[in-house]
Amino acid sequence: MSASSMAHSPHASSRHLARRLTAGVAGGIAGGLVFGLLMAMMGMLPMVASMVGSDSAVVGFGIHLVISVLIGWGLTVPFARLLTGYGKAALIGLAYGSLWWVLGPLLIMPAMLGMPVLMIDAGALWSLLGHLIYGVTLALVAVGVLRSAHER
Repeated sequence: MSASSMAHSPHASSRHLARRLTAGVAGGIAGGLVFGLLMAMMGMLPMVASMVGSDSAVVGFGIHLVISVLIGWGLTVPFARLLTGYGKAALIGLAYGSLWWVLGPLLIMPAMLGMPVLMIDAGALWSLLGHLIYGVTLALVAVGVLRSAHER
């Protein structure tokens, strides 16, 4: 079997998908932990928990980490081929974090909680900072995972 046909085999495809999923989990957790610490310092985790009817910071942190992994997969599964170097990944991470800042705390979460959408105040700006940090961390860790898996 030629090298090109092996690269397109079902086994190779499942390895590529597993690598992308692993990169999303690792990057999502890393970014989620860093961003989660910022959220904890700002007292934002109970608001995250309120999406499931709780006011527990621990529940909020758990929800935040699950969301972080899902959003990590949203970057690494379809776009892993763009994550070729650390500089490029950092820029992609900034853009991805910005996108999720608009989608998450400015649209989805306030809509779920019956609050006004697209409200930008000091808290929203801190959230932007957290989302940028999350996006960069996600992308940089994902590049590391993708490179290490590729080198094996």
